[in-house]
Amino acid sequence: MKKYLYIYKSEIMSNLQYIMDIIISFIAFTLLIFIFLNLWNYIYSNPNELINGYTKNQMIWYVIITEIMWMSLSGSNLSKKISNDVRSGNIAYNINKPYSYIEYSLFSHLGLVTIRLIIMGILGIGLGFLFLHMIPHLTILQILAIVLCAILGTIINIVLIISLGLFSFFIEDAHPFYWLYSKMIIVVGLIFPIEFFPVVIQPIIRFSPIYVICYGPAKLFVNFTNQEFINVLIAQMIYIILSFLICHIIYKKGVKRLNVNGG
Repeated sequence: MKKYLYIYKSEIMSNLQYIMDIIISFIAFTLLIFIFLNLWNYIYSNPNELINGYTKNQMIWYVIITEIMWMSLSGSNLSKKISNDVRSGNIAYNINKPYSYIEYSLFSHLGLVTIRLIIMGILGIGLGFLFLHMIPHLTILQILAIVLCAILGTIINIVLIISLGLFSFFIEDAHPFYWLYSKMIIVVGLIFPIEFFPVVIQPIIRFSPIYVICYGPAKLFVNFTNQEFINVLIAQMIYIILSFLICHIIYKKGVKRLNVNGG
């Protein structure tokens, strides 16, 4: 575990020099939130009106939190890196190293995500307060619970993206899988909470990665309840186990295929 923590710390130090790039990318975040602010101002005739259980302020905060988590991820870069490592053969140099390629990729990318998440989180919440003049009332324990769920959701997201990238063992380019995955998360998970979708498909979404990756932490931020926290945490524990299991199965089958083909 120490070697992975060292990799994590090294990546944090390495990415500190790109803080200005993160701040510049925040401009796109600001424009996006401004658009949604005006959209929900138009939809809600009364700020205190409830639509599917959400007030206008809760809806805007929901989008802010989900966008912070998604824009901090740099998922496209990770997907391309994994795919390129497999296709170029660079992954072969990691097979006999004293660490797992999957865990190495996870902790390495977490170093980047940590810096982005902290900066985007501070700026995003500050922007939300500037637009709405309020922040949901949360206790210290509730904030810690939300941070825990956000971290677990990010880890699940990264492992799933690594799994998609590892499909390059079997097809020429696995990046289109990430493209489909990212569009599913953006369309279904980032813009609207689960409650805004037809009742028929809500259970499907709750069993999908969307529930543990973005909906759960954002829902807890805008309307924290102990029962929801327990539900999200249990679902995340299950997804962490399944995502790591699936990722390692794909990796082992891919390495076996590589060895059989003389890679």
